[in-house]
Amino acid sequence: MSRYWNTGTHYGQPPTEELRQKSAASRKEAKSKGKTLHPIVIEGRTIAKSWWGKAWCDNLEKYADYQSRLGRGKRYVRTGAVIDLQMQKGKITARVQGTRKTPYKTEIRISPLTEEKCQTILRQCGRKMENLEALLAGNFPEDMKELFQGKNGLFPEPREISFSCSCPDWALMCKHVAAALYGIGARLDEDPLLFFELRGIDAGRFVDVALENRVESMLANADKKTERVIDDLDVEALFGV
Repeated sequence: MSRYWNTGTHYGQPPTEELRQKSAASRKEAKSKGKTLHPIVIEGRTIAKSWWGKAWCDNLEKYADYQSRLGRGKRYVRTGAVIDLQMQKGKITARVQGTRKTPYKTEIRISPLTEEKCQTILRQCGRKMENLEALLAGNFPEDMKELFQGKNGLFPEPREISFSCSCPDWALMCKHVAAALYGIGARLDEDPLLFFELRGIDAGRFVDVALENRVESMLANADKKTERVIDDLDVEALFGV
């Protein structure tokens, strides 16, 4: 990322209406060239509404080296400045409109999830996960949510994520990167499965393995007598038979 503090140039924040007009012009130009864009469209002020989208947005705030970029990023994504956002395994690319005519190119990379980390999470959540629908809806116990968001969870930690942007800002997370990251949260509202794709996980297989682990654990303990099991003699005494 280039640096500009010695150039004597001051980069201001474009008015909202100007940003909208430039974003619309960039989308129109891309369409005229036959390019297919996947813009982020925010209705109202709320960027993300689902558990997955909100959890992603909460988590990304760990990455900011300048807090001011977060507020600017929110403004940009709400304004429609993220004119294109593509997600795939370990990588997000975005085009974000800024002060200049041509949108900035932003790239976010996430380190692959280690097998050890994935297996640890599978073991921990195997007793709590019921089905894929509940997982994608975010309808699972609070302690399981911690498995995803907490330390060593499935949500990427700062050391697992890196950014780049073609803008001249010296911040690691510039406002364009921040806008793209918030855009991911909005996109997860539409399709939570994209989170698993981003982390290189087959969500269906993830749930299947978790359930298999739970069954194996139950079978392993099937022959172990617990204090909750009543002996035959005790049953006879209890019911007078």
